[in-house]
Amino acid sequence: MVRIPSSIQDVLNGLISSRGKLVVLTGAGISADSGIPTFRGKEGIWTIGSREYQPQELATAAMFAREPEQVWAFYLYRVVTCRDAQPNSGHHELVKWEQRFGDHFRLITQNVDGLHLLAGNCLTRTYQIHGNIRFLRCWDDCGQEKWPLDMGALSARQKHQALTADERMLLRCPNCGGWARPHVLWFDEYYDEAQFYFESSLRAASSADLLIVIGTSGATNLPMQVAHLAANSGGVVIEVNQEASAFSKLADQTGGGLIEGGASQVLPAITKVWQSKGARL
Repeated sequence: MVRIPSSIQDVLNGLISSRGKLVVLTGAGISADSGIPTFRGKEGIWTIGSREYQPQELATAAMFAREPEQVWAFYLYRVVTCRDAQPNSGHHELVKWEQRFGDHFRLITQNVDGLHLLAGNCLTRTYQIHGNIRFLRCWDDCGQEKWPLDMGALSARQKHQALTADERMLLRCPNCGGWARPHVLWFDEYYDEAQFYFESSLRAASSADLLIVIGTSGATNLPMQVAHLAANSGGVVIEVNQEASAFSKLADQTGGGLIEGGASQVLPAITKVWQSKGARL
């Protein structure tokens, strides 16, 4: 059973009373209970020829320029995993939170699995700062808007399976006929507003009365910027994680703290705290 410290319950109830702004930042931990492995885990390592590649080497524009089929084989293996996954109770609680807070709610997610949108969170309030693996863009930037990948056309894949002729056709830009690329932020690319909601995320953080960080270690740049900006702007930070992380000290300093546990157990418990004070969620 999840125990939420009374001091954190006070922070949560204060947000309801003040009608404050809630920003939620999610990482891989919220999708773990949906069966999606973490990007940097053993499932992320990929072999080309006799050499093993770490995700930081493979998931790059530079590698795609050299080995587009190898990079796509890596991603299609992940795409099928995401396609077969379903939102868990943690995802569904965030939909309830958005419905309760309305335009005072923003969701910033590092996850590319698309499960937040599949659960029902609104696209205009959900900032997918690392993209969405369910969508494609033209590699040559021919002007074609991003489009959904035909997930149903993909069969189950074995790791390191080469692309089929049908898959090669599926991964072409419908406008210019060149390679499409996954709509994700690669390790040798930079956050921007047009594709990855950089400025929108910072604006949301700067106006947050409460930032709840869920299931992330803080290994990438923008999430840490979001947390520090929220704290420096007077917001309280609460962390939901299996163990302490780079966010934990900041959460303590702002009067929040760490709630230990998985998102699918902790988030329903947070909802119950609000409901116990008469909030309709």
